[in-house]
Amino acid sequence: MRGHARGFDLALARRTLARGDPALGRWMRRIGSMDAHARGWRRPFQPVDALARAILYQQLSGKAAATIVGRVERLLPNGPHFTPADLCAAGAEALRACGVSANKQAALLDLGSKAQAGVVPTVQELRWLTDRDIIERLTAVRGIGRWTVEMMLIFRLGRPDVLPIDDLGIRKGAQIVLGLDEMPKPKALEELGARWAPYRTLASLYLWRVPDQKPS
Repeated sequence: MRGHARGFDLALARRTLARGDPALGRWMRRIGSMDAHARGWRRPFQPVDALARAILYQQLSGKAAATIVGRVERLLPNGPHFTPADLCAAGAEALRACGVSANKQAALLDLGSKAQAGVVPTVQELRWLTDRDIIERLTAVRGIGRWTVEMMLIFRLGRPDVLPIDDLGIRKGAQIVLGLDEMPKPKALEELGARWAPYRTLASLYLWRVPDQKPS
């Protein structure tokens, strides 16, 4: 067993999607290459660090979140990288002084605790887990939902067959590509999206871009 590689063959995925769904294929040709995303799949990362940042960025503007993240980085001994030990040792008072809300303080502490307990996989362990296993284990952490894990699967791990059915941008793009009268509900999108397997990740990358295209 070789495990799951980070990333997949984008050229093969493009050809497969365009052949299987000509409507999506026309949008793909209009939007162009998604090859830049492959660079993200080659960058090293640690799950705890990535998830801690995802928690801190939730429900904040990019600038405000970046300010808070910078303060927390300076607070932790191993900053700018978030480690399980640092998160467990961070006191509520110090995190509060950095601008971290009570809910996020609890989420960061839970993340550190579950990472030390082995619930949060290491980056090496992720290679041997299925998408479903990763979602199940990481959503056990307070403050981490399915969408957050799907973003890790797509942008960090490059798993090929991820379709975030709850994402409004994806649903809007699917509505346009498929010529629907309204945005499909998540369950309906899951069924409709079967046509893009086994490369639903690349389909998602294009669907996000479709609503931003100017009318031709």
